[in-house]
Parts: sequence; C-alpha cells; structure tokens
Amino acid sequence: RRLHVLLRREGHAVNRKRVQRIYREERLTVRRRGGRKRAMGMRRPLDLPLVANQRWSLDFVADQMTDGRRFRILTVIDNCTRECLALVADTSLSGARVVRELDAVIRQRGRPDTIVSDNGTEYTSNAVLAWADDTGVGWHYIAPGKPQQNGFNESFNGRLRDELLNETLFRSLPHARAVLEAWRRDYNERRPHSKLGWLTPQAYAEALSGQIGRSAALVGGCADRPLANPDNPSSDQPRTLVMAG
Repeated sequence: RRLHVLLRREGHAVNRKRVQRIYREERLTVRRRGGRKRAMGMRRPLDLPLVANQRWSLDFVADQMTDGRRFRILTVIDNCTRECLALVADTSLSGARVVRELDAVIRQRGRPDTIVSDNGTEYTSNAVLAWADDTGVGWHYIAPGKPQQNGFNESFNGRLRDELLNETLFRSLPHARAVLEAWRRDYNERRPHSKLGWLTPQAYAEALSGQIGRSAALVGGCADRPLANPDNPSSDQPRTLVMAG
C-alpha cells in the first residue's frame, strides 16, 4: 500500500492490485521478526495526543557493527505527529547523555508536556530526575514488563529494525549515524504513514499546525485532528495511556 501511494504521488496511474502482484512476484516483502503468541487480557487503549509536543516517548534499540562491537540507539518519537525526533547511536548512552540529546531536540522544536519511557537505569538516573524537575517536563514511567504502554515507540522500533537494522551492515559508528539520519529524514519527509491518512509525519505536523492556527475556539491547546483517509478508517482510532500505579 505504501509503494502504491508513493507511485501515485509521482504521477504513475497504476492499480494497487498490480503493484501488490509485482511486489509479491519480485519477493520484495520485508522480512519481519517472528513473535511468541501471548495471552491478551482486557486493557484500555492509548490516549492519542491532540497536538505536537504534547507527549514524546523514548526507548533504546541495540545492534552491532561488522567487527562485533555493540552499540545502542536512542529513539525519540512525537506520539501525535509520529515524527522521529532523534536517532542517537553510540556505544554507551548514559542518563546525562539522554538529557543532552533531549535539550538539543527541545532547542529545535520546543519542550514537550510529557515524556514516556520504561524504567531503565538511564531514565531513572539522578541526571534525568533533576532535568525533569528543572524543566518542568512530566516524566511518566510505564509499568514494569508492560512495553505495550509505550506502544508508539515499540511500533516504530519494530519498523526500524525490520527495514533498516536487519538489512544493513554497519562498518563503524560514524557510518551507522549517517545511515540512521538518512533513514530518519526519509521516514519523516517522504514515507507515507497509514495511521496519518497516508500523509508523511512532517506533512501531518504542518497540516495540524495550520488547522490549529485557523481554529478560533482552542480549548486548552487542543483542536480537532486532520481527518483520516476514509479508505483507512483505523487511522484515527482513539487510544488511552495506561497509567502505572
């Protein structure tokens, strides 16, 4: 579906079923990781933020270079616009480094109201706790063993691993950083997102910003979100964050 959207965007009058047939014949399907089936109980869906910078989420992804050295990637996602705000790769990422990278992102796009993360030692360090107190950013820790409470970031990490990390051999740390930044820009600026009515995250953020600017009845900084594509009714599905404790 994504390739069909990209082809139509470039002016090709092509049928979606034909794209799907060629896609299968050429075996272009992205290989996905297999997962163990687990029993699913009743749980509340995640609340979808209504404006940019209302809630960010953080997580780590691990990989290794061709010489066997391990490195980690800090992923920062805006849960409203689905923009990837940062992909920070290094062999070691401490709490102090996380704070510095967040400050760099904030200088470019402003401060978030809330940040969601797991209970990793980097996020519970004194550096992060002091930074949250100084900046006034609310920090929400998900319940231990409940990664679905950070579902936006978990979904993004799965895409990152399936489409880039599993398909790329990283020669060095600078090489990894360059490839990650190129993929991040492509994800934000060119890749259509099914949950955003097939807009790119950047285009959705611009449409949302324009819509809020035209609204004369803003209440608490919230406005109606851009309508989803009618062919994809699930793209505007409401969700609710499960609060820990």
